[in-house]
Amino acid sequence: MNIKMVTVGKLKEKYFKAGIAEYAKRLGAFCKFKIVECPDEKAPENLSEAQDEKVKQIEGERILSKIKDKEYVILLDLRGKELTSEQMAKKIDDLSTYGTSDITFIIGGSLGVSPEVMKRADFSICFGKFTLPHQLMRLVLTEQIYRSFMIINHRTYHK
Repeated sequence: MNIKMVTVGKLKEKYFKAGIAEYAKRLGAFCKFKIVECPDEKAPENLSEAQDEKVKQIEGERILSKIKDKEYVILLDLRGKELTSEQMAKKIDDLSTYGTSDITFIIGGSLGVSPEVMKRADFSICFGKFTLPHQLMRLVLTEQIYRSFMIINHRTYHK
């Protein structure tokens, strides 16, 4: 199984990098895991609606260029479905059982994602209604993917 995370922006904080690296290493026992970073589009603080849409469009094109047709795409979106860890594990397990070996998670930019990215998503998930820094969300998502594999494989990590 191949799991890819496509994100907007560069991860700079060493403590996030260290946490993600640890879970990525652990994931190596279950899947091929990689993170693909797309550059974020620089934007002034007070954007007009048109400027906002333009930034999302540019970032959206960058995201979509990193996704192949055969990949099952899961978008992180505030309007997505909230899942328990067990439900996420079941989703991943079901996908692998029914022939989907390439799963891509998308974490968009700070303004969200373009309508084209939303349309490309096969499924959307939400980690809650509060706002988290995108860098932290990468760590949380990586840990939840690892947790999913531990649940699927009946390991004691998940309690």
